[in-house]
Amino acid sequence: MRPTTGDKMNLRRQSIYLLPNLFTLAALFAGFYAVVQAMNQKFEYSAVAIFIAMVLDGLDGRVARMTHTQSAFGAEFDSLSDMVSFGVAPALVAYEWALRDFDRLGWMVAFIYCAGAALRLARFNTNLGSTDKRWFQGLPSPSAAAVVAGLVWTSLEVGWSGMWVKWLALGLTLFAGLTMVSNVPFYSFKEFNVRKTVPFVVLLLLLLAIVVVVYKPPLVLFGFFLAYSISGYMTYCYRKLKFQKKS
Repeated sequence: MRPTTGDKMNLRRQSIYLLPNLFTLAALFAGFYAVVQAMNQKFEYSAVAIFIAMVLDGLDGRVARMTHTQSAFGAEFDSLSDMVSFGVAPALVAYEWALRDFDRLGWMVAFIYCAGAALRLARFNTNLGSTDKRWFQGLPSPSAAAVVAGLVWTSLEVGWSGMWVKWLALGLTLFAGLTMVSNVPFYSFKEFNVRKTVPFVVLLLLLLAIVVVVYKPPLVLFGFFLAYSISGYMTYCYRKLKFQKKS
């Protein structure tokens, strides 16, 4: 018995695009792996896995656009993957690594971060297409995860220890969680076009940046995303001052 036209349409609706969703699935696995390694007290593996999830998360959308395989399923799957990789995983890693020593305060701060990531993703999905694409409203969840994971990775690499590091972890986790749900603008870099011509010096600067990252990956990545998380507040203050001068 041959399938009818209606059966073919239902089958087409139930099917999914494989390539971009493979990247999303890999990012989800990296987030899950980070949680498992945090439970095993292997925090360096957890931090690296979160950064790998960031790279994969940046690729799935680009692959979907390049291959014209965007779909509603892919968007929802990506959002759920982000919640695990950049919401649950960093919160649990931070708690197991440092916040556990603060007892109730520690898990409350970890939950604030986790809830902030969920609210940030929900707001991003509902405001999609209605906001200025040049700017994010609130700190993007991957960048917030990079701040937390970067601190863990840098501390283990450099050898930072002591109660001051745990207090720093508490403060940065709370800062990242609250900044995700703030109205502070963060530049999205979506206007950056690799197809445009640039001066030759730009290539030299990129080469220098690659060398610096390779030399000290945890310290450089942590410093970059920490600076990015602060840049939004600087932009916000600049806009406020500019508005006050005009009025």
